[in-house]
Order: sequence, then C-alpha cells, then structure tokens
Amino acid sequence: MVFVDDCHGEGVLGDRGAGIVDHFKLQGRVDFEIGSFSKALGVQGGIVAGSEQVRTHALNHSRSWLLSGSQPPGVAAAQKAAVEVLMDEPEHHARLWANTDKFRKEMESLGFDLGMSTTPIIPVMCGESAVAKQLSSEMRDLGVVVGAIVFPMVARDGARVRNQLSAGLSNEHLEEILGAYETAGKAVNLI
Repeated sequence: MVFVDDCHGEGVLGDRGAGIVDHFKLQGRVDFEIGSFSKALGVQGGIVAGSEQVRTHALNHSRSWLLSGSQPPGVAAAQKAAVEVLMDEPEHHARLWANTDKFRKEMESLGFDLGMSTTPIIPVMCGESAVAKQLSSEMRDLGVVVGAIVFPMVARDGARVRNQLSAGLSNEHLEEILGAYETAGKAVNLI
C-alpha cells in the first residue's frame, strides 16, 4: 500500500495547492492520505482519506494521534469555507508562495537556520528545547505567536519554532514578524 502524509502539502504544493499527490502526478497510485487542516487552511482538524476498508482499519487500529485536539463547535463549517476559498481563488496560492519566499530569504539573511523545509511551514532551528521555548516566549512578548516544537515531538537536539506562512499576511505583517524575529533571535543568541 502507498500512504502519503500530506500535512505540509495541502493548499501549498501541486496545481493551485491540490497537494503532494498532484505535485508528483501520482493520482490513482496512492491508497490513502492523511492531512492537516491547521496548516495552509488555517483551521482545526485533519483528514484520513482512502477506501472504506482503509478508513475502518485506521479507526480501529491506530495509536493515539500525538498532535490531535478536539474540535470546538462550528469547525466543520470553517474547514469547508477555507477549502472553498483556497480552491476558488488561485491568487491565494501565488500570494502564499510570495510570502514564503520573502520570509525565507529575509530570515536566512538575518542568520537563522531554517532547516530543510521546502514548504510554507518553515522551522527556525533552535537545537535545545529550552531555546525553542525561550524564542517562542520572546516572540509572544513582541506580539507574534509561534509554536515551539520540542522533544519528544522532535529529536532532543532538533527543537524548533514553527512558522506557518499564509496568503493573508500583508507585507507590513511580514516586516513586523521579521523585526520581532531579529530582536528575539538576538535575545536568545540564535543570531
């Protein structure tokens, strides 16, 4: 069986953001996919897609989901609306990539290690969990919310702060975020 984890590809890769399977032209060759609505779509939840047999197996045999969370009322409608906007307005896809390219270029010029990501989900590599938590806290104090991803979700020396770029960010937003990173990065000795 072929399984695709498309949590970082949905809304990003492929024609108009159709995902990894579309990007690599694998339609009809994948048995099931999982995805996250919390990345490019900006709402809570996720998806397991496949045949009825695959779905039943996943529901009955999967371990707990490490990054799962319950959905508050109204999330299904928000998920549907987010997907419709993404698919009906291709300029969102182009704007997402323009924002991603600008953020990546500017962060690298500041001296941050952005890891190996090729999608709009861009890590700032921190090494130790304490540094990632400190960077996240400094950023929050500067008005920018970013999530620290720490052990055991990543290796002990692979802690990072995760950034999820969006088509909804203006140039002014990006400049504010970049300024906060410069200040916070210096405060925690990352740059």
